[in-house]
Amino acid sequence: MRNAPEYLAVIEACRYVETYYVPLNWHASSQEIVHIIEDSKTAVLIGHSDLINGLSSEDLSQIRVLQFPTPDEVVQRYALPPMASNPPLAEDLIELLQSTQAIDSMPKRFRGMFSYTSGSTGRPKGIKREVDESAPDKYEVYRGLSKSLMKLEPGDRFYVSAPMYHSAPNALSMSCIASGYADIYIEPKFDAEQFLADIDRYKITHTYIVPTMMVRLLKLPEPVKKAYDVSSLRFALSTGSACPADVKQAMIDWFGPIFYESYGASEIGFMTLISSSEAADKPGSVGKVLPGGSIKILDDEKQPLHAGESGSIYVYLPMFGPFKYTNAEGDLADLHVDGHTTVGDVGYVDEDGYLFINDRKKDMIISGGANIFPAEIEAVLIDMPDIADCAVFGAPHAEFGETIVVAVQCAAGNSLTLEQIHEFLEGKLARFKFPRKLDLHDALPREDSGKIFKQRLRAPYWSK
Repeated sequence: MRNAPEYLAVIEACRYVETYYVPLNWHASSQEIVHIIEDSKTAVLIGHSDLINGLSSEDLSQIRVLQFPTPDEVVQRYALPPMASNPPLAEDLIELLQSTQAIDSMPKRFRGMFSYTSGSTGRPKGIKREVDESAPDKYEVYRGLSKSLMKLEPGDRFYVSAPMYHSAPNALSMSCIASGYADIYIEPKFDAEQFLADIDRYKITHTYIVPTMMVRLLKLPEPVKKAYDVSSLRFALSTGSACPADVKQAMIDWFGPIFYESYGASEIGFMTLISSSEAADKPGSVGKVLPGGSIKILDDEKQPLHAGESGSIYVYLPMFGPFKYTNAEGDLADLHVDGHTTVGDVGYVDEDGYLFINDRKKDMIISGGANIFPAEIEAVLIDMPDIADCAVFGAPHAEFGETIVVAVQCAAGNSLTLEQIHEFLEGKLARFKFPRKLDLHDALPREDSGKIFKQRLRAPYWSK
C-alpha cells in the first residue's frame, strides 16, 4: 500500500493475531514481490486495489489476497488512471470487515516488522526477529522511542510523507501510535509547497525529513517560503543518508535549530542521535549512541581501535533484539562481535563519544534515502544480449545524494542507449533502481581474479 491510514490499521491489527508484518516497496516488480512473499512464507497479502491489480493471478495463486479501494487522496497525488474493469484478483477487505465479528480480546505480543533489505549478493534478505517471551513487548520499545527519540508530548502532531515501507518512517509512525497521545498526518506523496501548507494549516510539530526533501524545500521561490507559518514545527529527524552540512545549515537558518540526525539501519534500528546545536560543535557527526547502547570500532582483526581511528562500526543496541537474515548467502561470521553488529559501515568515534562515518558499505548507493545495491542491477543487466560486461556504481547528485551510473562494455558489433537499458529492465526491477547515466567502455577494468576496479570507474565523478 501507499501511505494511507489503513497501512497503520493493518499493523495495529497484527498485534491482535500475533503475526509479523512485511512492508513491501510498492515500486517493486512482480518478480521482487513474489520472491519476498515466498521467502517470508507470507500467508496474506493486503494492498490497494490498483497495486494488487498490477500483479498477475499466477503470482498470487498460493496466498490469500485482500484489497482496499485505492484512496481518493492517493489517486489524486499520483494522477492515477481509471481502474481497468478486469475481474478482481482479490477479496474486498471492506466487505469482509463488515461481515466479520470484531476481536474482543486484548492485543497479544507484538512480533513487529519483518523487513527486507538487499544484500551484497543482490537478493533481498529478510530481517527476522524471534519472539523472546522474557523480553519486553516490542510495542513497549516503540512507546519508549516516542519519548527518548522523538520527544513527543500530549497534543503533538507527526507528519509523514516518506514511504512507510521504509523502516524509519514506519517505526516513527508506530512510535506515535504507541505513545497514545500523538496524532499522525499521513501524506501519500511529498510535495515541497504542500508540506509547508500542511504545517501551517495543521500546526504540525514533528516530521521525518530526508536530505532530498530538504533540497526541494530550499529550491522553492522566496515568496513561497515566506507565505506559510512553520513556527509550530519543533522536531525534524533525518536518517538514511548523510545530510550535507550546507543543506542542514540552510534549513536551520530557515526553521531554527529543530533538526536531528540519526544513524540507523533496518537490522538494528535508530542507533545514534545528534541535535542541531551538537552538530554545530561536531560538524559531520551522526551523534552519540542512544541510551543503553554502545559502539565498537574494530580493525580487520576485530581488535578495538582508539578514539579518532577509523575501522568497522559495530553497534550494540538491545531495543529490538537479535535478528537472523533469511536467504543469506556467503560468510556472515563478521556480522556479530561480542554482541555488537555491523552493517558494513566504516567510521570512528572521537574522544567525546561522537560517531563519524567516513565510508559506507563498499558498493551500496543511497539515492533519495533508498539503499540500492549494484550487484542486484548487474545480475539482471548481464543477461541483456547487447552487454558483454557491466558495472553499476553511484555518482554524486545535488538533490538525491547519489545517482545510478552503469558502465557497459557492449557485445561485439553492438551499440547501446540508456533507453534500451530501461526497456530491458522494465518489469524486472523497480524503476528507482534504473541507471540514470550510461558510460560506454571498450573494456572494463578487471583484476586477473575477475574483480572489477570500480574505484577507477567512480573516480572521475567523485573527484570533480
